[in-house]
Amino acid sequence: MKKWIKKIILIVIAIAILSVCVNMFLAPHEIAAGGITGLSIILEEMYGIERSTVILISNIFVLMITYIFLGKEIFFNTLIGSLLLPLFIGLTPHITLIQDPLLSMVIGSVLFGVAVSILYSNNASSGGTAVPPLILQKYFNINPSIGLFLTDGIVVLLTLLVFSTDAFFLAVSSIFITSVTMNYIKTGIVKKKLIYIISDKKDLILKDILHTINRGATLIPITGAYGQNKSEMLMVTISSKDYKQLVDIVNNYDEKAFMITDTVSDVHGEGFTYESGSI
Repeated sequence: MKKWIKKIILIVIAIAILSVCVNMFLAPHEIAAGGITGLSIILEEMYGIERSTVILISNIFVLMITYIFLGKEIFFNTLIGSLLLPLFIGLTPHITLIQDPLLSMVIGSVLFGVAVSILYSNNASSGGTAVPPLILQKYFNINPSIGLFLTDGIVVLLTLLVFSTDAFFLAVSSIFITSVTMNYIKTGIVKKKLIYIISDKKDLILKDILHTINRGATLIPITGAYGQNKSEMLMVTISSKDYKQLVDIVNNYDEKAFMITDTVSDVHGEGFTYESGSI
């Protein structure tokens, strides 16, 4: 029960953020950045139809597709968002928070990406064109951020028929920023360091890694290409804040040690995704 309550709260928060993005950041500057919300902005300008009405009608159709292709669980999660979005869009004030179109687009797009990521992480959506990316991910293993970019592109093209060229390019930029934000959140905000160390003093270095930094390490057998000398290489994964300490440890024992450092987005396992147990 607690899990469902938490999920519903997160969905409500995400829908509220989406509504603020549309009514206060994007729509005031005629930025129809894809999706049903973007389409509602276009239709409101063309025919005077209230954008919340367009979203509600569209989401009813989307709910049918969701039930068929994504199953009951996502259907019920989508049901919540699909009904809440037109309600929140109707209740959220239609005001301009930022007068500069470019700045308003950037802030609104980042917040939009955060909101959609919250929905996707809970297997939910706000309906509209947020559903096709979920279908593309399930059946074709396409990243949701890419799927959203593709589906929203069709709506953005319509802005050329209704709004200015400036509005079109702002909408394109908005989709790009939203996709980047979603991808950044998906791959992890907190990056880790993956380090390979080749040194004759590897035993001393390993001892400090285990007991000073309190991280594990892996010994990998290697063979030098020139002299065919066999040895072992250390592989260590640590947080960015511990990286300088590791470099100091290596330099303390062997200033000529060979190190390769890479930045990785996601690490699963003891000490990263769950705490190590008592020994």
